[in-house]
Amino acid sequence: MLQVDSISKTFSGGFKAVNSVSLSVNSGEIVGVLGPNGAGKTTTIRMILNIIAPDQGSIRINGKHSTELSKDIIGYLPEERGLYKKSTIGHTLAYFGSLKGMDEKTIKQNTAYWLERFNLGGMEKRKVEELSKGNQQKVQFIAAVLHNPSLLILDEPFSGLDPINQVLFKEAVSELKEQGKAIIFCTHQLESAETFCDTFFLINKGERVLYGTLHDIRKDFYRNECEVGFLGDVSYLSRIPHTTLKSVNGQTAILEYDSTIDFSTLVKQIADVMTLTRIAKIEPSLLHIFMSVIQGNVQKSNTGDFQ
Repeated sequence: MLQVDSISKTFSGGFKAVNSVSLSVNSGEIVGVLGPNGAGKTTTIRMILNIIAPDQGSIRINGKHSTELSKDIIGYLPEERGLYKKSTIGHTLAYFGSLKGMDEKTIKQNTAYWLERFNLGGMEKRKVEELSKGNQQKVQFIAAVLHNPSLLILDEPFSGLDPINQVLFKEAVSELKEQGKAIIFCTHQLESAETFCDTFFLINKGERVLYGTLHDIRKDFYRNECEVGFLGDVSYLSRIPHTTLKSVNGQTAILEYDSTIDFSTLVKQIADVMTLTRIAKIEPSLLHIFMSVIQGNVQKSNTGDFQ
């Protein structure tokens, strides 16, 4: 649905905000766009939205070069709310729908569906300024999806939402994914992204530094640590060769092992001296990967991947 090939953008003063960035988003896929403040995320999104043009590279949406007409099949939820506070909910959504070329009947039908979906049914005549921040975010989301876009760009969609409404949003986005929508999910909430996205795109200092599924990305970031659930005296764990006991919490311990021993051998050694209730490698979290890359603890290979 979206193909971004080697786009770059330099602003006045020679500041290169984006340098030869590529990514793609397929129908039915959620791509998490991550990066620290000032990394180039917003500039990249603005180029995809055709708000600004890239100096180099190309952007194709549904196989065609991005144009003003492309905007009609894109839904965009900005981080900063763009609602008219003195306007009513109904009038606001009717206005946004008309900008996408929707007819009045379809606008009313879709508005009624989404308001009911987000527990705002019957509130069309309420002014936006009368709503809580969370409910304003719901209206902003509805404005982004009202015209049934093929490509949906969500920038910090959970802003201002309590945990219950975050679940409501996730369910709605998951349903849109199942309908075949291509979705870009920009967020600093890495825990949400880790459970929510299919593919991850990490940008830093204008350059793509990681790109792929969490499974593929994790391969280069595994630490030789495991979580051990056990019965008996924890002191046995401190005597396992080639290991270091990192921490103990009740009948659970974190054990670090060096590269001279493989995991299956370690399991056997522990099972020989004590009763195991569980043992599992500790998978690196998205936060750990993010911090490792951004802080420069990872070396870049000739292929541009990080190892």
